[in-house]
Amino acid sequence: MRKLALVRRPGPRLADGLLTHLERVAVDGELASRQWEGYVAALRAEGWECREVEAADECPDAVFVEDTVVVYGDLAVITRPGADERKPETAGTERALRGLGYRLAHIAAPGTLDGGDVLKHEGTVWVGVGGRTNQEGFDQLAAYLAPLGATVVDVSVTKVLHLKSAVTALPDGTVVGYPPLVDDVSVFPSFLPVPEEPGSHVVLLDGETVLMSTSAPETRRLFEELGLRVVAVDMSEFEKLEGCVTCLSVRLRG
Repeated sequence: MRKLALVRRPGPRLADGLLTHLERVAVDGELASRQWEGYVAALRAEGWECREVEAADECPDAVFVEDTVVVYGDLAVITRPGADERKPETAGTERALRGLGYRLAHIAAPGTLDGGDVLKHEGTVWVGVGGRTNQEGFDQLAAYLAPLGATVVDVSVTKVLHLKSAVTALPDGTVVGYPPLVDDVSVFPSFLPVPEEPGSHVVLLDGETVLMSTSAPETRRLFEELGLRVVAVDMSEFEKLEGCVTCLSVRLRG
């Protein structure tokens, strides 16, 4: 199976990124660039080809490329970010996916949708509604994905920026999250609480390997006790901006 990831370098205005639930603290741009390089190197070491989406340096949050598209099968749904400042970010991602041969669809006004609000596992797609993604955005995405066999489920998000700021899924489909930040754990058929907020965020590298932040050592031990192999990377500067390991890439499998 080909493993391809779209990534976008942090731009010169990274420290000006939007904040919703955190107080602003200083971001070290040089350290963030090194951390981004380490993230990309970790993906490549695990067999992922990384392609850079063209820069959008006027957009401080452009490094969080996951928010610009939702990919399901051969369909790429270009999002309409909930923050106006982020809407210009989607053009470069669209060009990259068109070049890769994906069918394209778009979220249209008045709908808003951020890719970080979309958690997929096999045929189920959970979509966080209430923050950057609105009900119209959810409805449009569901209409695009239902013909492809997806079951699309809306999930309330009030405590964090995006759904995937609160929960992600392990290779077996178990949803993991830090309970104080999850609105309703009953939405998920299988839920595993983790002891640290950064432990809520994993990227599936293969059927037994997850990428996560070094900021959650107790959660790493928990995952390893479950038999998972863990690749850990430093995300400190992106975590200051409500980012995490999922935000920095769009993973394409095919």
